Amino acid sequence: MSPLGVAVLVLFILNAGLVLVVLALARQVGLLHERISPVGALALEHGPKVGEAVPALNLTAMGGEKIRLGEAWPRSRMVFFLSPTCPVCKKLLPALRSLAVAERDRLEIVLASDGEVAEHAALVRREKLDLPYVLSAELGMTFRIGKLPYAVLIGADGTVRAKGLVNNREQLESLLAAEDLGVGSMQDYLRRQAAE
Repeated sequence: MSPLGVAVLVLFILNAGLVLVVLALARQVGLLHERISPVGALALEHGPKVGEAVPALNLTAMGGEKIRLGEAWPRSRMVFFLSPTCPVCKKLLPALRSLAVAERDRLEIVLASDGEVAEHAALVRREKLDLPYVLSAELGMTFRIGKLPYAVLIGADGTVRAKGLVNNREQLESLLAAEDLGVGSMQDYLRRQAAE
């Protein structure tokens, strides 16, 4: 056999081996994907706990709308805490707008922060936000918000239904899923499933 034929044969054998390695790795990734469940928003144990009533708060949004928390309301409310300097918060704004439209029959979204009105007004203009936007240090202190972006889902009865750090749309939607399942977070749901 010529040296060229030997080289082609060796390359063929190496390529066949690489194909087998890639298939084995793809199988392992598939198995890992099945074992790892989605976690949802990371619930922190600060502020009112899931199931507790939200303290009564009378707030005024930047657009002048009056928002009262801690009492019965026709729909659930998601209070999304953000900052104009938070890149993840800005990345989630289109998802929030989309969620507000898709869930408008059962959910109202309220944006919340504190600080200078000017920088928040600039964010509202730049992002063309049409959601109620509240600036209130009292609101952040009530829920003891220490990390952003953070969302609290308040049921129509005025109690906290779910809450947690949210970094993507799936984690936002996990708060609604947690409410539907009657748990405080997807972590609680997974713990219950594991215990059963």
